[in-house]
Amino acid sequence: MSTQPASAFETMSREQLLRALEMFAKNWLAHDGCWFLAVEEGLGMEAAIDLDTRSWARFAAAEARRIMATFDIPPGGGLGALETALNLRMYSLINAQHVEWSEDRQRLRFFTDVCRVQETRRRKNLPDFPCKPVGLVEFATFARTIDPRIQTSCLHCPPEAPAEKYCGWEFRLSDLQL
Repeated sequence: MSTQPASAFETMSREQLLRALEMFAKNWLAHDGCWFLAVEEGLGMEAAIDLDTRSWARFAAAEARRIMATFDIPPGGGLGALETALNLRMYSLINAQHVEWSEDRQRLRFFTDVCRVQETRRRKNLPDFPCKPVGLVEFATFARTIDPRIQTSCLHCPPEAPAEKYCGWEFRLSDLQL
């Protein structure tokens, strides 16, 4: 009987595992950015946004389902389940973000405080990525996968976001049953 050696991750400390998670999230986002830039360079911004939107519709649903399964988030869990799931997305490891609840807890607002995508584009002297059409599909699909009653609206997105702001989204239930 042969024994397999432990993987590198099995022998890592908690701090090393957290660094690995951050590295994987950065690698994932870098791949997404490289793919987008290649399409943008080859086919133009309009085609890149169209293909990116279709890709995010698929990925957002898969990511939400995987988060729900991994962390036992029940389907139809409302805005509370969405808040939990948003904090478990790959983005949460590499983008500063926060949520705000309305006083009556009928609306959840999600804000990206620092966006690595936009920061990278700015560092490379590229215009802001016009993320609203992609974000509408991505965030609405993610939210509806968590709970089909959740409706999503964009508060602001580059390049139409206020100075020093990135994406802002609002979620509410289509009926008031919580």
